Amino acid sequence: MDARGGNRLKGLILSGGKGTRLRPLTHTSAKQLVPVANKPVLFYGLEAMSAAGIGDVGVIIAPETGGEIRAAAGDGSRFGVSIEYIEQEQPLGLAHAVLTGEPFLGDSPFVMYLGDNLLRDGIVDLVETFRTEKPDALILLTPVPDPEQYGVAELNGQGRVSRLIEKPKEPKTNLALVGVYMFTPAIFEAARSIKPSWRGELEITDAIQTLVDRGLRVDPHIVHGWWKDTGQVQDMLDANRLILDDVGERVEGELVESRVEGRVVIEPGARLERTTVRGPAIVGRGSQVRNAYIGPYTAIGDEVRIENAELEHSIVLSGSSIRDLEYRIEASLIGKDVRIGRGPPLPKAYRFVVGDHADVQIL
Repeated sequence: MDARGGNRLKGLILSGGKGTRLRPLTHTSAKQLVPVANKPVLFYGLEAMSAAGIGDVGVIIAPETGGEIRAAAGDGSRFGVSIEYIEQEQPLGLAHAVLTGEPFLGDSPFVMYLGDNLLRDGIVDLVETFRTEKPDALILLTPVPDPEQYGVAELNGQGRVSRLIEKPKEPKTNLALVGVYMFTPAIFEAARSIKPSWRGELEITDAIQTLVDRGLRVDPHIVHGWWKDTGQVQDMLDANRLILDDVGERVEGELVESRVEGRVVIEPGARLERTTVRGPAIVGRGSQVRNAYIGPYTAIGDEVRIENAELEHSIVLSGSSIRDLEYRIEASLIGKDVRIGRGPPLPKAYRFVVGDHADVQIL
């Protein structure tokens, strides 16, 4: 039995969706598996569940990317959890995902965690508050400078949630919903009672508002540490920076006429020749870096080749090659098995092979 009087607490991680804002990377990979500081975003959520003592986790997957997520996360044992995969045929909203997970969740209270979100301080405090205070729902909120871009919560005189508004034109508070929620089974009936929004989706804000309207208790939990929704490239780079800010120095690879400055991780099997790495930064296993500069807030994946090039504030995924560049790469997200290098010097012309929905800027 769970400490709050119901069945044992379970977890639900949402890892469906099409990841359109991270295209073209997500044409070939699930957005939740794009790495931040060389670790897939999804893994941070699984680790947060484990740290909070949640052993049974349902992972909502899409038909297109579910196989890749299954292969990456496995049965969950390496994270200290047991994973059950739940297929959602269409991304019809967060409340629809809750109903999709209902057979797994049963009558247990649960944490719902969006698989592309990152919380620096995890969910241990959230879970403890939920168990102690015993509300019908608990939602995470954080102050933001642009609340009109988010779902926003208004609180009553008792400090409980009185109203939720999705992207209000004139927000009355700056408290935005973070992508982590805690619910009792009351949320299922609420989700079944709402109608699709103008987007054709069952919105979780509408379901939570239904709980409020029915007189059930919805409490806020204010997050003061950083939180990131990694749905866009700049968000990925920002999350990479924030996580690397907490990295400790660890050099297990080989340095040949090279030096590292500050908090740098060089994984086993990596080899650096005539290279400077200025932290915080990480270089993955088996990567080969020659005659290069790796600047702060850069994450180099496994088996990457870099030669005669400079990078800073960027993410490079595994298997890629970067060489012989005249200018420094900055604020870039480079996918798996990408080849970047100088073409023939003449004739002077641009030559591209660009995927669908790409954004190419030449300055």
